[in-house]
Amino acid sequence: MTKFSTETFKLNTGKEIPAIGLGTWQSGPGEVGNAIEVALKNGYRHIDTAFAYGNEKEVGEGLRASGVPREEIFLTTKLNNPWHKRVPEALEASLKNLGVDYLDLYLMHWPSSTDPSDSKKHYEDWDYVNTWHELQKLVDTGKVRSLGVSNFGITHLERLLSDPNTKIVPAVNQIELHPANPSPKLIAYLKEKGIHPSGYSPLGSIDSPLYRNETLKFIAESKNLSVAQVLLLWGVQKGWSVLPKSVNAERIKANFDLDNRDLTEEEVAKIDAIPDRFKVCGDKWLPIKVFFGDDE
Repeated sequence: MTKFSTETFKLNTGKEIPAIGLGTWQSGPGEVGNAIEVALKNGYRHIDTAFAYGNEKEVGEGLRASGVPREEIFLTTKLNNPWHKRVPEALEASLKNLGVDYLDLYLMHWPSSTDPSDSKKHYEDWDYVNTWHELQKLVDTGKVRSLGVSNFGITHLERLLSDPNTKIVPAVNQIELHPANPSPKLIAYLKEKGIHPSGYSPLGSIDSPLYRNETLKFIAESKNLSVAQVLLLWGVQKGWSVLPKSVNAERIKANFDLDNRDLTEEEVAKIDAIPDRFKVCGDKWLPIKVFFGDDE
């Protein structure tokens, strides 16, 4: 039986990323700081945020309020799209917001270099490959322990990794991962390249249709688990870290209460076979298309 509360995955940098983290996307002001504090006081050691979420300052307040030493926490934030030409400034802004000296993981949030003067425009002379080459320079500063990407598909990674100026392979690709968006081709590709998958929206987001799925409900009831717990176990046992978001103290605790509750191989296979497909996060709001439907 597995002790998921302390399980980690080794990154290609040699660093360890905890299997279960607290996501903060859509966690509003006035509640995310308390959620961070509750999570850390109840055993979480992996916190995920982003400049674009607008909550880095409150996340930092929650980190300090928890009393957990900084060195015990794996902290991730992300480079916002309009900052792609200002990588060092973006990092400093996030460090200041969070009130920390370094990040455990800094991700390029999207493979989209948005013109800050017009959110509907993409730079004509710059894209994510240029941005990655700027991010690589941060490693020598000591302010970033590992670098990664988010929302990258095989097409993006192939182009990035084949560029002669790419010296660092991303440590992590944070992507939407749940049984209705399992992306097996992309997962296989990441494994081949030594890039760790980290799953956001592992529960299918707010009011998830997955909570009503009969296969998941049957497994949950038979094991005296919630559907959310089954979804998180499925992800971790498939080999990726999971980032459930909640601001409810009891749900935060329950999402972490997975020790010695393993799914059987048969149960994992049944979840793999769920035919439903949907995405929580699309790309229509971006100035360019980034999801091509070719990673399934």
